[in-house]
Amino acid sequence: MTTATATAPRAADVVDLAGQSALARLEAESIHIIREVVAEFDRPAMLFSGGKDSVVMLHLAAKAFWPGRIPFPVVHIDTGHNFEEVLDFRDRTVERLGLELVVGSVQELIDAGELTERADGTRNPLQTVPLLRTIAQRRFDAVFGGARRDEDRARAKERILSLRDEFGQWDPRSQRPELWNLYNGRHRPGQHVRAFPISNWTELDVWRYIAAEDIELPPLYYAHDREVFHRDGMIRAVGPHSRPTAAEPTEVLRVRYRTVGDMSCTGAVLSEAADNTAVLHEVAAATITERGATRADDRLSEAAMEDRKKDGYF
Repeated sequence: MTTATATAPRAADVVDLAGQSALARLEAESIHIIREVVAEFDRPAMLFSGGKDSVVMLHLAAKAFWPGRIPFPVVHIDTGHNFEEVLDFRDRTVERLGLELVVGSVQELIDAGELTERADGTRNPLQTVPLLRTIAQRRFDAVFGGARRDEDRARAKERILSLRDEFGQWDPRSQRPELWNLYNGRHRPGQHVRAFPISNWTELDVWRYIAAEDIELPPLYYAHDREVFHRDGMIRAVGPHSRPTAAEPTEVLRVRYRTVGDMSCTGAVLSEAADNTAVLHEVAAATITERGATRADDRLSEAAMEDRKKDGYF
């Protein structure tokens, strides 16, 4: 991942009739949000999993405070079922930028008997408890997340600054108005705010920005050969936390990932897109969001994401 430089941002190289590119406007809005939150809150933090949206968000934070360092820690809620390539990328990025990494562990809470393994083996829904515990223990009053409105109907309801109550829960009926780029961060002790700087971006915007800024990503996002099997209409990777049954034959296919969550619930897509240009063409032609196409945890019910968000999930 590249960091900000003294030159004009490359995202603004191609301009429209108003003299500014759509990407430059999105970048400016996101940087404004990040700076506003840091100015208004005492103990902000940023979720960073190594996935593309969190990578872009961290890149924007580096630009927002360049030539200074990013003035807050990054947080990862580790399910214990993450792709090793993504964890390696996370650790390299944190070390290169000199950031503090705070890890909340699903596995530790399972080992302590505070969480119970799900029958389907999916751990993404189990992230809520360690997330809320990490926020409470570190007394974070604002937490940046890389959620986008185009991903899911529940996320489309979310404001850019979204209040969470003393139990970390979200009430979609209590959303605050956000007019003229004015964001309301008021909260009582024990409450906190989730901030979504790239809420107005689409998946295609994210990839255009990655290409324009030459941002490094984990290699899973590009076409590669992988041993896989098919389950519930999705292509699953064979791995220590994703094992086929006797009735699920494996094969080697050329695939890539549109999102890189918990290995036990994240599917791949057939692809020959080995670089940013090819991925851009592929995403532009897609008719299903990356979560709808490749995340089994979002298929648990029609309201799966909203139910998790109400409980405190991102």
